Amino acid sequence: AKKWINIRKSYGNFYKVPRNQTKLTIMLENLGMNYDGRPHSGLDDSKNIARIVIRMLQDGCDLRVNERIHGGQLMTVSSSVPLEGAPAPQMPRYRN
Repeated sequence: AKKWINIRKSYGNFYKVPRNQTKLTIMLENLGMNYDGRPHSGLDDSKNIARIVIRMLQDGCDLRVNERIHGGQLMTVSSSVPLEGAPAPQMPRYRN
């Protein structure tokens, strides 16, 4: 992976909170969610991050690539840069 979405960065920018408020447990708490599973379990952390992402999308966040590797260096990607590659996945639509 040479580019990705740093959820902590996106969360802080979207909800206008400082970096010290972007730890996983604090993000969940601020969204009114409990941590599900065992702390520091890769699978459980991933599931909880996914729950945060879903909530951010529901709240109107436009998630974009915000970090990348170039020449072996970590770089921040400006939010004004157009998206590259495939379009963002859409939330599934359910029939009534």
